[in-house]
Amino acid sequence: MRPAGIHDLELLKFWDTKQHVKESDPEDDWNWEVELLRKPLWREQWIAEVNEIPIGFLQIIDPFEEETHYWGEVVKTTRALDIWIGEESYLNKGYGSQMMQWAIARCFQFPNVTTLLIDPLKSNVKAHRFYKRLGFTFLEERIFDGLACYVFELSK
Repeated sequence: MRPAGIHDLELLKFWDTKQHVKESDPEDDWNWEVELLRKPLWREQWIAEVNEIPIGFLQIIDPFEEETHYWGEVVKTTRALDIWIGEESYLNKGYGSQMMQWAIARCFQFPNVTTLLIDPLKSNVKAHRFYKRLGFTFLEERIFDGLACYVFELSK
């Protein structure tokens, strides 16, 4: 894992054109040109690599501090995750699991973090199974930005 930066702009924009990435969030506009230059204290953005080849993206946010309050009311001990594999050839090879295990360990290394949240689309059944395998439990169905999502949580 390495920090994402403006040098990843074209790569992330390219991954956004991939069908499997679109299917995970068809309405999402990450505004990469701006967001890759911002370094708010409430967010970490990472690029996963295999043999120095970028394969995926991971974001960890503090939803209590995040300025849009996308997650609504949350307790201070919560973190929220976004993850995807950008390159199709790296799907279903265990890299997503490794990325998530890294993110879980990173978040839970801090005593003040007790809960992780993730919000796959309701229709993304493969993601639901993936998160359940990692120990996440279904919390609720919610509408985020007009899209039906399932919220999963993992407690320390």
